[in-house]
Amino acid sequence: MSFMPWNDEFITGIDKIDQQHRWLVSLTNALYDSLHEEDETAPPIGEILERLVEYTMNHFVVEEALFERLGYPQSEAHRAEHDRFNRQVMDLLLRHESGEAVDDKILGLLKDWLTHHILKVDKAYVGFFHEHGI
Repeated sequence: MSFMPWNDEFITGIDKIDQQHRWLVSLTNALYDSLHEEDETAPPIGEILERLVEYTMNHFVVEEALFERLGYPQSEAHRAEHDRFNRQVMDLLLRHESGEAVDDKILGLLKDWLTHHILKVDKAYVGFFHEHGI
């Protein structure tokens, strides 16, 4: 059983978004595994956090470009959510780089944010996107 199992409720029906969400969930699980397993072949925590920062930013760019192109009316509020999360993940990376330990509390916050964001905030645009051919 993984820390954050993929759940079909996460599926938006927008292939590119679903693929990116799967990757974000996978990175969250990789971070958990790296913290809890003594597998010496697991990537270092800092590397996983860097990938999480990079991939999150890229994912948000994709969503925000669709918002812009389609004129999504909730784009400003959604973008603010993205900005907050980007700051949190970047802060987590910087704290790790300064020697602070990543722990289960931080992982729980990451999992909770992703779950809420996908199931509530992202799902809110699905109907609008589908109406506009996406």
